Amino acid sequence: MSNSPDVPAAAAPADDTVDAALKTVEHQISLFWRRARSVSHQLSRQVHPDMEPAAYGLLTVIRREGPIRLTDLALSIGVGKPSISRQIAFLESVGLVSKEADPLDGRAQSIRLTEKGEEKMHLVQDARRQVFRERLGEWPLEELQTLAEYMAKLNAIYERDGFPKDDAAPTNATQPDAVPANRGN
Repeated sequence: MSNSPDVPAAAAPADDTVDAALKTVEHQISLFWRRARSVSHQLSRQVHPDMEPAAYGLLTVIRREGPIRLTDLALSIGVGKPSISRQIAFLESVGLVSKEADPLDGRAQSIRLTEKGEEKMHLVQDARRQVFRERLGEWPLEELQTLAEYMAKLNAIYERDGFPKDDAAPTNATQPDAVPANRGN
């Protein structure tokens, strides 16, 4: 921070306060991110013991979107098609997804959950929601809504910077699926 005569003395404490607040936010988001990654790892193992967290994230998108092309799936989570292909091959080999001809373009394929994949995801996502209810259920509704609003505001900033937009986000922050998704998938 500069001690330049052009900077009013009153600005210094405010800048220090903002810096301290930003460090606290950064620390809390890092902590939350590490814990979310750990939960994602646990959830993926509940679907299949050999599944990586990235594959769990793909199943979440496929479940939400319905049949989806590989290219669209890669775009929706902001990674390259080759990264997705390996995960989809694994998911197909364990019977959780299947590929079918895209009805709009016979040369392309759509990926969809199999009955087994839908059943597994239903069970795991219900369990995930229950964990959120246990952890956040004692919070007053207003605080939950405020948390959801601030998280949406933060995500909107990242979307503005070019990160993929989550078009499936609930419009009402009190809906049960207003739970932060693991972006690292």
